[in-house]
Amino acid sequence: MQDDNEQKKADQQINVELSEEVAEGIYSNLAMIAHSNSEFVIDFIRLMPGVPKAKVKSRIIVTPDHAKKLLAALKDNIEKYEDAFGKINQSGGAPQFPISFGTPGEA
Repeated sequence: MQDDNEQKKADQQINVELSEEVAEGIYSNLAMIAHSNSEFVIDFIRLMPGVPKAKVKSRIIVTPDHAKKLLAALKDNIEKYEDAFGKINQSGGAPQFPISFGTPGEA
């Protein structure tokens, strides 16, 4: 017979399905983030050297609560990565190229 903690754990399990297409992933080397009072929008972009146009490959929209949880999860995973493989060396700051979303009035 399960005790209360084991039963709670069993009740909280989520069965997550991952299709082959999604499991392949999408490469992104730039992310842009915007927010409103009710959501955060994260655009994952693939920028290719020498190509003046970049494509948004995926857009994820989350609540502010989930954005904060994502930040904490990323921080935790980066710390674990650096413990295992060493410090991540960051290149200097923001990208040094013009970014345009192709909206009217943008140059």
